[in-house]
This record gives sequence, C-alpha cells and structure tokens, in this order.
Amino acid sequence: MNYSKVTDWCHEVIRTQVKAGGFYIDATMGRGRDTLFLSRLAGEEGRVLAFDIQPEALKTTGELLKSSGMTGVEDGRIRLVLDGHESMDRYAKEHTADAVCFNFGYLPGGDHRISTSAKTSIPAIEKGLKILKPGGMMSLCIYSGGDTGFEEKEAVLACLKGLSPKEYTVIANEYYNRDNHPPMPVFVFKF
Repeated sequence: MNYSKVTDWCHEVIRTQVKAGGFYIDATMGRGRDTLFLSRLAGEEGRVLAFDIQPEALKTTGELLKSSGMTGVEDGRIRLVLDGHESMDRYAKEHTADAVCFNFGYLPGGDHRISTSAKTSIPAIEKGLKILKPGGMMSLCIYSGGDTGFEEKEAVLACLKGLSPKEYTVIANEYYNRDNHPPMPVFVFKF
C-alpha cells in the first residue's frame, strides 16, 4: 500500500470493513481504478455499478477492466453506467449495497471544467446512504482547492456532520502535515 495515496487508504479501509462477493457502487468512475478495485472485491459472486457522466470515463474504465482480466462486464456483474451519481437510485434499491465509493473532483487528465459539484454530490450522497445496507459503508475522497475550490468540500462535510449518530458513524481524516489542500478521506458506517 502507498501510505501517501488517499485512494489506497480508502481501498484498504473498504477491504477490511466489507465482505467480499457483495454489491458495490463506484459513484464517480473516473479512470476506473476504484471500479477495478471493487470488481476484484466482488469476484465471481458479487456485482458492481459504476457511474460517470463522461463517455471517456466509461471507455477508459472498460479498457482497464479488460486489460486486467475482469470479465464481469459481459455478463452484467460489472455495469458501467453513463449517468450522474445523483441518479444511482434508478439502478439500485434501498438497503442493497455493501459499499459506495466517491472520488470528488474532475476526471484525472480530463477537462477540469467538468467536475463534481455540491448540486449533484449532496443528492448522490443522500441516495447512496439509503442504498447502503445496515452494516455497509461509504468512502469519500474529497478534493478541494485549485480548480475545484472549497464549496463542494464544505457542503459535503456539512451534510455528513448532520447525519444522525444513532444511524451513522462518520470519520473524517486529513493529511495533517501537507500543504496545498490535500484530499480528505472520509468514511461513513451505517448501523
């Protein structure tokens, strides 16, 4: 594990907290690294839904899955969806997912003018929490500064802070000794 890479931390926490062979959602597909991780975790028994609004993300993710030997796309165990994460409730029922994974910001190497925003991310989080099973978890990598600013980060953190402690545990982490607004890994555990 790369101890300085936020996605590695998130993957490790997910791996230790959810059972293999479950149902997982990658709410922000991007270049497909989270989709690949979740697909490996799903194995032959589980399934994965992955969302993005950019056709380039679906193409890149499909290629990554294929080059990594993942075969679930052909039989529907891995479904790549060209739609916004705020629409995930159209594809998954309440209390069905073991994990939901978010990486906020923009497609790495893509057009920085196309990025997630509080306008769609907050509804996506709320829907994702309903889709989570009791005992499930949500992983959120929150990027801020630079192109994306702080509006989405502040809105996401305010949303999470307002969750009932009787229903959820929210753990917000930070890279304490880094400059330039490093990403923030946050985990939500549903009772």
